[in-house]
Amino acid sequence: MRAALQDLKFALRTLKKSPGYVIAALVVMALGIGANTSLFTVVNAVLLRALPFGHPEQLVVLWHTPPQSSFPGVKIFPLSAANYLDWEKQNTVFTQMAVSSYRTMNLTGNGEPLSLPDEAVSKNYFSTLEALPMLGRTFVPEEDADGKNKSVILSYPLWKDTFGGDPKIVGKQITLNNQAYDVVGVMGPEFRYPSFARIWTPLGMTPKEAVVRGEHHYRVIARLKPGVSLHQAQADLSTIAKQLEQQYPADDKGWGAAVVPLREQMVGDVRPTLLVLLGAVVFVLLIACANVANLTLVRTLGRSKEMAIRTALGAGRNRIIQQVLAESMLLAIAGGAIGVALSQFGTKLITNVLADQLPRTFQVHMDVTVLFFTLGLVLLTGLAAGFVPAWKATHSNPNDALKQGLGRTDSDGGGKTRNVLVVVEVALSLVLLFGAGLMIRTLWALHAVNAGFDPENALSMSVIVGPNKLPNEVAQAQYYQRIVERLRAMPGVQNAGTVDSLPTQGGSMQPVGLEGHPVVAMADQPEVNVRMVSPGYLATMRIPLLQGRMIADADNEHTHPVAIISQAMAKRFWPGQDVIGKHLTLTFQGDTQLEIVGLVGDVRQSGLDSNEDDATVYYPSAQLIFPPAYTWHSFPLSLVVRTAGNPEAMQPAILAAIHEIDSEVPVTEVMTLNQVLGESIAQQRFTMILLEAFAGLALLLAAVGIYSVLAYSVRRRMRDIGIRMALGALPSQVLRMVVMEGMRPTIIGVVIGLASAMAIGRLLKSVVFGVKTTDFATFVAVSVVLLFIAVMASLLPGYRAMKVEPMKTLREE
Repeated sequence: MRAALQDLKFALRTLKKSPGYVIAALVVMALGIGANTSLFTVVNAVLLRALPFGHPEQLVVLWHTPPQSSFPGVKIFPLSAANYLDWEKQNTVFTQMAVSSYRTMNLTGNGEPLSLPDEAVSKNYFSTLEALPMLGRTFVPEEDADGKNKSVILSYPLWKDTFGGDPKIVGKQITLNNQAYDVVGVMGPEFRYPSFARIWTPLGMTPKEAVVRGEHHYRVIARLKPGVSLHQAQADLSTIAKQLEQQYPADDKGWGAAVVPLREQMVGDVRPTLLVLLGAVVFVLLIACANVANLTLVRTLGRSKEMAIRTALGAGRNRIIQQVLAESMLLAIAGGAIGVALSQFGTKLITNVLADQLPRTFQVHMDVTVLFFTLGLVLLTGLAAGFVPAWKATHSNPNDALKQGLGRTDSDGGGKTRNVLVVVEVALSLVLLFGAGLMIRTLWALHAVNAGFDPENALSMSVIVGPNKLPNEVAQAQYYQRIVERLRAMPGVQNAGTVDSLPTQGGSMQPVGLEGHPVVAMADQPEVNVRMVSPGYLATMRIPLLQGRMIADADNEHTHPVAIISQAMAKRFWPGQDVIGKHLTLTFQGDTQLEIVGLVGDVRQSGLDSNEDDATVYYPSAQLIFPPAYTWHSFPLSLVVRTAGNPEAMQPAILAAIHEIDSEVPVTEVMTLNQVLGESIAQQRFTMILLEAFAGLALLLAAVGIYSVLAYSVRRRMRDIGIRMALGALPSQVLRMVVMEGMRPTIIGVVIGLASAMAIGRLLKSVVFGVKTTDFATFVAVSVVLLFIAVMASLLPGYRAMKVEPMKTLREE
């Protein structure tokens, strides 16, 4: 310990004498450690930290697995009410199961009307999660009954923002969907499940809803019994699903079961993105370590005579290594402290960039795990940056170092080692550049996709009417039609219409019966996109009419039901046939046949990166009729308005016109169709931005590494260069010599990097679109960029070499 303290004190003194080296090393280490700490803070919150529930490892989410003949490529599906009740009654692996369903509630009487995402839950929902409220209580069994489910639990953000954090809110009444609800509790800030929920209300499933087996929209959570594995739970539910398939073949044929751990379900699609980014930022740290090792090696070789004298005086290898590592560890600790400070900004930047992809359930902040990770990172960085210089210092010949005072030079001077480090930097940089290049190509490919509609000069918004405001589906269609007609009459508005789900945002998939195809049970019917639209919607979106006619105002509850289908649907089910006049049935709406009166172009319903054929049925909202087995609820529709000019400039006037019709209706999610398209590719764009940032940082570090090696080499070879020029070498020849010296390790690094990128590129399959992970054009582009940067980094040392004055250099020697 005494020797270690002595080395640290000596390291501090020597570092004070090299401010340039210290600043360069600190900047590089701080950037590498800060970037890793920032991203690990996010990864820790999303993938590692314990969920805010009791015994979270026992919590699972239950899904149906749909028949692939009807749902090609769809792996999981919500449950139906009757199947959930059977699973709950027959299973032997869960202590509790709870069911929930998404709703929207309009909050009025408390200032501006608000549309609140509501998770309607069964009575044991919170006990299954083992989650307690911050204020009040959770629901009691008698509240989970039809007609008695008029209680509400508030989320912490809603309680703070809308109700001012009122500590006496429990017991008060609020108005939701024009009905009084009793506030019975407030959840704490850590409870955010599901992430969208602002309130929770009792489900109150009716007897009529409880027997419906063919309509799926319920989410189910369950708690495993102690000692029961995921595999056992899967086997138990699969057995039950098989029995139900035999009992109810019309509804359940082909429908299986899936058990998914709750964390895996909550993390969703962001896991591969985070792991890719974590790998990228680790590469940045490795490059930073190689860079600092190069700088330290140069400095250590400059002290080779000092090391030789120490060795001659009896210092062993361990003593020399300890002294060199003391300096690198001091730099790593200081760089780590700066990196932790920088990581606060980096974490905010990453969470803002990935805001739409990160589950809101997780609170991203630094904790003890992150601090221990950073401490380990600092120690590893210090060791990695100091190991190579320490090894080189203890394996050099002391006699050669002592002879340097007599004008002799070291033939190698650590050049091979420093070139190897440059090769490592270049190879790692190329892998990062290749990943960023693939994401750029992905965005180009996505932007080139034809969405099927015209997004220019169009504004969309969600208009939400409470279920108790309108008596039935006919009244709902008339309500929205009044809004559409009011907007069409506005100056500057060219057209308007409504749809239940906007393109690229997913929506309803329903089984259909088709004329000319065998009549089969619902479980065997093909599933297609089904969209409920108002007259004028297709024209507003400028979806091209290919044959027949559009939906008209005359298509209402008094006329024969009609439908319009997409080109993909015609090709899939009636290839080469005239579809006008054919019929289909929407199974969820009973046996009513809809006559096909029009054929329109295809629209990307599930996203620009979707590989589905987008087979779609459009039917008039005025002809929506639920069969008797279903309970009708009003639901939000998206309103699309096409304007003559900038749609955002007309937004205030459009909202004012809607509130002229109904002052209490909430209007949410106001955005242009271009913004809707942008949201559909947000994950790819954000991944590209972060990979570009990491690749740019790696490129900068690699350029610094190449420059530092060449600058040191030129300084050491001044006498050699002077002799060459005295013997007639031209400045251009000297410049070429220096540049080629820098390009040799760069070219080797590019070759190794290309081989590594081809191997690692497979990890990007889940985030790229429209481009192969071995794309040749991307390989060429990033290689050219890296070689160009290497040439630029070599020119300055080369320019200095050109300016060497032979006579002056020889006199100095």
